[in-house]
Amino acid sequence: MIADLKPYLEYKASGLQWLGQVPGHWSVLPNRALFSEVKERNHPDEEMLSVTITRGIIRQKLLLANSSKKDSSRQDKSAYKLVKPRDIAYNKMRAWQGAIGASDFCGIISPAYVVMRLRQMDDLPRYFHHLYRTPQFAKEAERWSYGITSDMWSLRPEDFKMIYTPEPPPVEQAAIVRFLDWANGRLGLAIQAKRKVVALLTEQKQAIIHRAVTRGLDPTVSMKDSGIPWLGEIPKHWEVLPLKSVCAIQSGITLGKDYAGQTLREYPYLRVANVQAGHANLTVVKTIRVTKIEAGRCMLQKGDVLMTEGGDPDKLGRGCVWDAQVAPCLHQNHVFAVRLNQSLLEPFFLSALMGTSYARAYFQLTAKQTTNLASTNKTKIGMLKVLLPRVDEQRRILTALEEEARPVTTAIARLEREIGLLREYRTRLVADVVTGKLDVRAAVAGLPEEAAPPGTGPMDEDDAEPADSAEEAAGAADEEAGE
Repeated sequence: MIADLKPYLEYKASGLQWLGQVPGHWSVLPNRALFSEVKERNHPDEEMLSVTITRGIIRQKLLLANSSKKDSSRQDKSAYKLVKPRDIAYNKMRAWQGAIGASDFCGIISPAYVVMRLRQMDDLPRYFHHLYRTPQFAKEAERWSYGITSDMWSLRPEDFKMIYTPEPPPVEQAAIVRFLDWANGRLGLAIQAKRKVVALLTEQKQAIIHRAVTRGLDPTVSMKDSGIPWLGEIPKHWEVLPLKSVCAIQSGITLGKDYAGQTLREYPYLRVANVQAGHANLTVVKTIRVTKIEAGRCMLQKGDVLMTEGGDPDKLGRGCVWDAQVAPCLHQNHVFAVRLNQSLLEPFFLSALMGTSYARAYFQLTAKQTTNLASTNKTKIGMLKVLLPRVDEQRRILTALEEEARPVTTAIARLEREIGLLREYRTRLVADVVTGKLDVRAAVAGLPEEAAPPGTGPMDEDDAEPADSAEEAAGAADEEAGE
């Protein structure tokens, strides 16, 4: 059905670079004609809502549940803004990243955020929700945002009202929303199915790694007790030493430090989000301005094993080998750099050990834990018992491990590419439909009655929270001064 979509018969120029041509019968209006800003306050007992980059407006308690994010909202919520169903709300400093959406709930959000209400009851907020979360609109929001740096760009209400927006007839808005809920639901299910297979394959790969790095390659080798209760026996000729005896552990840069009057330089740095299990995610690498001396103290070197301090329990001690893909590069204080004596321990062997159940169990047992949070420290990392075959044996194990795990690794990579393509296709499909490049009216007439209602389509794991900051989660940024 999706493949059968065709363009409209007649188009006209919108006069807007971000929008291009639109169907001839659509209107293109400035947002001031479509929306009015509302600033209803003094509803402190209403439910807290979050305006997120990945999911639009959701209940804050859902975002904070099973998460390391804390509720940093003020105790006195009288200044928080009321959001009603059908309202559009956005984070002024993150609208250009997609932190905007229509609300299905009544609740309150940060005083720093903007609430817009549709003037016409016939207009459907879910249509504008889909439109305003497209990459095309994000670029337009970025163009209208102001600030010294990208982290400070702000889309002011008066500038939002200057942006021109397409307005299909209400009956067509309804058709677009119905079609996208159906299509997103189908695509979401396909992505979820592939993610389940990835999870199973990842478990299989971890079992292969665990066996190799805790038992070695020779099934007939003599064994001895490891002295680690949750591990059991290891090859008799292997040593067991605390990690600190074969490495130096480097702490990272602290954000927000005052360098008044000192000469600063700008450096890229790694955050917890950049350090994944077995690889570095460098999609977004932030920068920081610090002194040369401070940078030297937190500079990464090729071969460093990166380990995360904590947050969500699954992030505890997560790590990978740094290959100097970005140089020079620093690391934040929530990421430790373990610099090994490589005559005793190979970085990739330690990285493999970090992913085993015995290492995960160590960090879980020794972590400082609060509700939904877990953290470790330099001392506890140093006390981790590491298994030490001779370096030449470590290298043989790594070579054999790569060979044995290659089919699983290849399958995971293929599935991840397929998931990426599905996500890209979904993004492009939404953009083409809401901007009138594809006509869904005939397709909607053939949709089954059980098509998902607005907002109920499944979301894949990557849509759950990754880019939403603690401020976005809690709605607590205090930028309302000067409103």
